[in-house]
Amino acid sequence: MSFWKNLAQLAVRQFDPAECPDCPKGPPGRDPAFATAVTALGAKLAKADGLAHDIEQQAFLDVFSPEARSERDVLRLYDLARQTSIGFEAYAQRLARRYARLPHILENVLEGLFHIALSDGTLNHAEETYLETVARLFGIETPIYRRIKSSYVALNDNDPYVILGLNPDAHDGEIRLARNKRLSEFHPDKIAGRGLPPEYITLYNHKSAAINQAYAQIMGERGLN
Repeated sequence: MSFWKNLAQLAVRQFDPAECPDCPKGPPGRDPAFATAVTALGAKLAKADGLAHDIEQQAFLDVFSPEARSERDVLRLYDLARQTSIGFEAYAQRLARRYARLPHILENVLEGLFHIALSDGTLNHAEETYLETVARLFGIETPIYRRIKSSYVALNDNDPYVILGLNPDAHDGEIRLARNKRLSEFHPDKIAGRGLPPEYITLYNHKSAAINQAYAQIMGERGLN
């Protein structure tokens, strides 16, 4: 999180609670609207599940680390923004427009939001939907989103990477090898060799179909179909 903290500290030096439509594009340190947008996103995420807890505000401050001279303004906007989760899309779109050529900044914003969402120890459906929407508006591709998410929460059993026994940052070649290895485990000849009854063929065919579907999903997300 050190990069995120450094990036945020640059932004709050020129904190501006206004919309600032004429702010120059560029790194956060030269963009006063950065702090406004990120503060609003963090606060509205805290309200996504219907309740805005103090622990989430503290998590925001831990991640965002505003300077002492800016903290009062940051908290004022935070308290205002966390009254409702409505309108977060506009802030996400604003950041996406400003930093389209600096995707690492958008990825670090998403990481900061994950930190806030997990501050109470769980990631509920409303929070996950919020994060997925922000990622989509940021233009963050699914494999990158999965990689960021896997750093904070375990992927569920239906995730294609879990089915293939891989991490989301696996290379394309690793994915093909994993698919072939998993399919070989459920080959009909293997079933017969294990002395299993023919009824198991149906079960193993379902497993093979799930493996191929997981592979196709990953390849599709990576634009390799």
